[in-house]
Amino acid sequence: MPSGKPLPTRDDYRHFSTIPTRWMDNDVYGHVNNAVYYSFFDTAINGYLIANGCLDIHDGETIGLVVETMCRYQAPLAFPEPVDAGLAVARIGTSSVRYEVGLFRAGSDELCAFGHFVHVYVSRATRRPVEIPSQTRAVLERLTR
Repeated sequence: MPSGKPLPTRDDYRHFSTIPTRWMDNDVYGHVNNAVYYSFFDTAINGYLIANGCLDIHDGETIGLVVETMCRYQAPLAFPEPVDAGLAVARIGTSSVRYEVGLFRAGSDELCAFGHFVHVYVSRATRRPVEIPSQTRAVLERLTR
């Protein structure tokens, strides 16, 4: 975060999912490898969309493509501890959405990492941007801060 801006807390997120860590997530330094954090972000976002009927990964007409990501690391995570992934929406545009994600030790207020994902919604067939479907927009608005 830019200096002077406080770190996110659990209260900054509207939805939580618990994600297990796996043995293979740890690297040689004994903690979850930095690249795995992006997988946690992806899992939290897409799990929420699937659970709310907004993402059909096999046959949906629209899909969200990741066009930007960012992650800041605050504290290490390690197998076998589960991760609580907090999710919020910072901005919804015509065809894009910016998700904010915070990773916490399960059951703890300790922030281990935070960042964002930007999805641009596109036609599965043409890969050209489309408006966010109305059902998806309504589900995303529930996460807006």
